[in-house]
This record gives sequence, C-alpha cells and structure tokens, in this order.
Amino acid sequence: MRSEEILTAALEQSAVDSNCSAADFNSVTNIVVISKPNDGARKYLELPFLCDLTSYGSNIVASVSAEVFDIVSEYIGKYPIEQCFAPPALDELMAALKPFGANRCYMSEYFLPVVDSFPVLSCKYETKLLTPTDFESLYLPEWSHALCKNRRQLDMLAVGAYDNGKLIALAGCSADCDAMWQIGIDVLPEYRRQGIASAITNLLARETMNRGKIPFYCCAWANIKSAKNALRSGFSPAWVQLTINKE
Repeated sequence: MRSEEILTAALEQSAVDSNCSAADFNSVTNIVVISKPNDGARKYLELPFLCDLTSYGSNIVASVSAEVFDIVSEYIGKYPIEQCFAPPALDELMAALKPFGANRCYMSEYFLPVVDSFPVLSCKYETKLLTPTDFESLYLPEWSHALCKNRRQLDMLAVGAYDNGKLIALAGCSADCDAMWQIGIDVLPEYRRQGIASAITNLLARETMNRGKIPFYCCAWANIKSAKNALRSGFSPAWVQLTINKE
C-alpha cells in the first residue's frame, strides 16, 4: 500500500460521502452538488447534508440540500478556501442558513498515514492487541474516544497499554466505511505526556494496514494535542470538513 493509493481511496470515500466524483476534489474551481444518502458513506454521517464543505486543499466541494444550493454557491465563491471554514466569514454563512434550522455539527481535520516513511514507535509499557471479545467490557467513559458504545458493532481492533496489569491507554479503530478504519485514542490523565498515545496509535495503524484497511485519524481543529499525536504517529493532514445540519 502506497501513499498515493491511500489518498486515492480517501478521495473515493469522500466522493461517496458527498455524492460527487473523486476528481472533483482536485479541481481548481469550487463545486456544489446535491447531497444524497448512500449506503457506502461513513456510518456516522447524517445524510443528506444540509451543507457540508470538504477541502483537500485545492478547492471546496460543497454537498448541500437543494434549498440552500444558491446560498452556499455564493458563499464559497466569495471567500478564499481558508476563510470559508472559519469566522468571521463562517458567521455570515450561518446567518444565511438560520432560516433552515442550521446547526454546526462537525469542524474537523482528517489525517492519513504517510506509509512511505511510516515510523515504528515503541512504548515503555506493555502493549496488547485486542479484538472485540477482549474489549467488550471496556465501553466506559474513560475510553469513549477509542471505543464507541453506540456503534460498538463497528469497533474492529484495539491496542491497550498496561502498567503492571492496569489499562492506562487505549487506541481503537472502527470500520466507519469499507476501506477505511478510523482511530481514536484515550490515555488516563496521570499517564499523559509520555509518548504512550503516539506509540499505540502507531501500532494500531500498522496492525490496521496489515489487515488491508486504511487507518485514518480525525480531530477538531482546536485540539492541538490530538493533532500533534497524529503527526507523531506517522500521519499527515489530508482534508478538512465542516458539516452543518438541521437542528
């Protein structure tokens, strides 16, 4: 699996999610399409979108409902890409969409593994590879980023770090779509800043790729700690996404 193949797979998945062509994300012009439900979309997305803006860097692909098509088209044509995803420009869009019951749902940055130079990190604590049977008792608040109680059937694999038998950190991945598994990570507060998060995120990513799946990582734009963990683990920023749905 090469980095180019991973990016292609991500573009194809985004195309399914947004109801467009994978090539649309590489256009130099912005594109607006009508959002539709799709069984192949990432499981946690609420389709159809009222308004979703996705950018891989060269343009914005907006997947929208027909009722806001003109509003969003005008908006993304008015501002540079970067400004469209942040206030004060975003405040203007939200005001225009307010009559449609608009509410911001996700403002996230997504990361993909750089497999051509993917590191092999070690953890100073014992690590274990866990399957669903192993982690069925771990759907607890302290592991809510690694495992999702509401979609537990999608949780495929996890890596735990242990201090004398005590679980101190957990990275888990969920099959949010056919080709790509999303990684989440939790570390107990007293064990943070020791490189544990990056070590087990890295190990879980390698185990995921060994199974023929593409690991991806997501965090909110303001979550600097999580973004740094992605970079240390061998991931690189790939795309950003802003989702606005009805309340």
